[in-house]
Amino acid sequence: MALARRDLHLPELPRRVSSVVADYADPRALRAGLRGVDTLVFVSSDGPVAQMIVHHHNVIQAAMDSGVSHIVALSGLDSDIASPFCYAVGYGYTEQLLQEAGCGFSIARASIYTEFFLGILDQLRVGAQLRVPAGSGRISLVSRDDIAHCLAALAVTPATGGHHEVTGPEALDMDMIAALAAQEWRTPVEYVELSADAYSRELANTGEDPWWVYAYASMFASIREQRWASVSGQVTELTGRHPATVRKVLTQPRA
Repeated sequence: MALARRDLHLPELPRRVSSVVADYADPRALRAGLRGVDTLVFVSSDGPVAQMIVHHHNVIQAAMDSGVSHIVALSGLDSDIASPFCYAVGYGYTEQLLQEAGCGFSIARASIYTEFFLGILDQLRVGAQLRVPAGSGRISLVSRDDIAHCLAALAVTPATGGHHEVTGPEALDMDMIAALAAQEWRTPVEYVELSADAYSRELANTGEDPWWVYAYASMFASIREQRWASVSGQVTELTGRHPATVRKVLTQPRA
């Protein structure tokens, strides 16, 4: 069964797959949608962290009320309530809820999505400059496809009761990413390290919502602390496939 937070008019699903709409803010709809479900693949909410935490509490409580026996949860590599990254607090709180819930669980702590991060760089590129406050921080960027395959693999195996670090095959700093982008874009690309304040001002001047200005700035604060730099072999161990490199994702068509 495919459960979505809203009617997304998805392409036709396989005949054996049904679909249900249940918003994370609607506990009654969640309980109804999860009735009879044995394993739940739980993708994190978004928006302000306080809202995210409420949503995650609703989903986990509905899963308990509906008899779900195994929750496969998507979390973040930086899952730490002491992190400067706003969403790390939400990840940490959600993992605590899972540990206290009393059902089986498996947690995929994913690094930052390659596609998401490259999208940020596209938006923030001024001329041939990558202007972000990342310092010398490294990121083990991981593709969305690799994360999806890991979630699927965890869903068809017994609950592990622990977490799995899902990362790309290498941890790159901004100079390395700039060099790869230069090769793909066929233009000189320079990483310009901004201060956190300068970055926030530049982003705000683009008309970005204040929440997302804060969220992005706090993410880069955690990158500067090397909280996204670890590299694991979990993609290969869980799926039997090698994780995609940043170069590979760069050369793929972008939507």
